[in-house]
Amino acid sequence: MKTKRILALYSGGLDSNVSVFWMKKLGFDVIPIFFETPFFSRHKVLKTAQANNLDIKVIDITESHLKMLTNPVYGYGKHFNPCIDCHGLMFRTLKEYLELYEADFVISGEVVNQRPMSQRYDSMNAVKKISTIGDLIVRPLCQKRLPDTLPIREGWVNKDDLLGISGRSRTEQLKIAEDFGLKDIPNSGGGCLLTDKSYSERLKDLIDHNQLNLQNIRFLKVGRHFWINDNLKLVISRHIDELDYLHTIIKDETVLKCLEVPGPLGILVTDEPIEADDLKKAAKLLLRYCPKANEDEIVNYGKQFNLDNTIST
Repeated sequence: MKTKRILALYSGGLDSNVSVFWMKKLGFDVIPIFFETPFFSRHKVLKTAQANNLDIKVIDITESHLKMLTNPVYGYGKHFNPCIDCHGLMFRTLKEYLELYEADFVISGEVVNQRPMSQRYDSMNAVKKISTIGDLIVRPLCQKRLPDTLPIREGWVNKDDLLGISGRSRTEQLKIAEDFGLKDIPNSGGGCLLTDKSYSERLKDLIDHNQLNLQNIRFLKVGRHFWINDNLKLVISRHIDELDYLHTIIKDETVLKCLEVPGPLGILVTDEPIEADDLKKAAKLLLRYCPKANEDEIVNYGKQFNLDNTIST
């Protein structure tokens, strides 16, 4: 019988790595696919994949993910994380790649009752409904506890070869990972920014101000944030690491800086012209975080950002 090729929903974490290598051990040709958005990036995932000699495919789903984020069918978790809808979207997108990669079905590293929102029995049933691919999903780590899907009913996968893990403990997965010799596996907790309380609050605030776009999202990870008006936000850097990051994302935003003394930068984020009064308000706010500046300190502003904190107009 021809070796079955499968697509793996790959996060770079312990469970997804164990599920990939478990299926490879069973003789399947496994293609790991990582879906990237502004809330979970490829950097750490690529490092883990490389350490374990996995050739992963990275697919950016930002556009469809942002649409889903503002109106998820199954709502949010503890913070601003629409985990059920997110998993459904990823499986639905995997379906589009089955033909391209000549694959037969898909797998994921989900474990029953490991996550409070997305990995309960009812949540997995919900994912099955909205994924449009539910009968082609196999979850190798816990499939013995789940109803049979098409690959099992058709004999493509022997259910006895799969696992029945349940709960939050990682003991069994860690043992299997050790047996496989897996390296650089990240700690538990996930890498999705939407599960972070302060980040989620900033994101919701951005949506409430009708300012949700990719460039504005890039600023959410750093700095202090102040709304000057409903269309103008001031982001003030806090330390040198944030300056390094800002250097990589600033495009044509207006940048404020104390002219004569060292201190933070202020980035004005907006898609509209900045009024003089609003510029003054932003400058006064920035001066609060320049302890060596006095009230008469001049704040310089311009359109170019340099890593040494200088401004060219």
